[in-house]
Amino acid sequence: MDHSDTSRHQRAAGEFVRLLEIMDRLRDPEGGCPWDLEQTFHTIAPYTIEEAYEVADAIERDDKSDLREELGDLLFQVAFHSRMAAEEGAFEAADVAKAINDKMIRRHPHVFEASDDRSSDEQVIAWEVVKAKEREAKAKGKAPASALDGVALSLPALLRAEKLQKRAARTGFDWTEADQIFDKLEEETAEVKDAIASGDPAAVQDEIGDLLFVVANLARRLSVDPEVALRQANAKFERRFRAMEQMAGQHDQAFDQLDLEAQEGLWQAVKKTEVSG
Repeated sequence: MDHSDTSRHQRAAGEFVRLLEIMDRLRDPEGGCPWDLEQTFHTIAPYTIEEAYEVADAIERDDKSDLREELGDLLFQVAFHSRMAAEEGAFEAADVAKAINDKMIRRHPHVFEASDDRSSDEQVIAWEVVKAKEREAKAKGKAPASALDGVALSLPALLRAEKLQKRAARTGFDWTEADQIFDKLEEETAEVKDAIASGDPAAVQDEIGDLLFVVANLARRLSVDPEVALRQANAKFERRFRAMEQMAGQHDQAFDQLDLEAQEGLWQAVKKTEVSG
């Protein structure tokens, strides 16, 4: 590590200490912020998730200025949770940093211990072996360890589906060909139709869930991140919908006053514009 690295690290340490001090002031019962004082782990958790998504959004847009700001917002969430934990005597910010430091060193013995010529693929396998051992250690004295242990319940449903499927696949419980998943898609689609015909809302919800789960599996099999794919689909729909509204306005028409056939015509026109562009 050269002098410039040391200087950068010292500056970072100083700013992080300043953040912790700010957090202490915000949570100070005497003169702190009323809103911050009212918060709990449960009320702050949704903000933590939201900030993580905003980090991903800045990366997707390749906006480094926004990324810097959103990473700061996410770091603030770490400080917030750490402060609340310290108030309960559970742990402090230093314990959080130590835990991730120890974990990274433990999971990268090829870097921090004896060097080897491990390839990237071999490192992924070794990483999973270490993680499995960590899960086994955590599970001692609890329910029997499962290959699915450690997949957080709070993850977005689509992302969690992919992670559950990856864990199951490591045990050999997986389709071998994408064509098998297409067959399953047809089966689940038919079951959705049957549930709709039954008039049972609970059954419809259950079958729609099964259908989405299989779609996530297809994406995983084709090495597509389903969360990224859906974000892109959302962005495409938003872009096209806004373009339809603008196109209608150019003809002095209110989009919401057009019938479905006219709206569909605008949709097709927008798609053609994108293709020709």
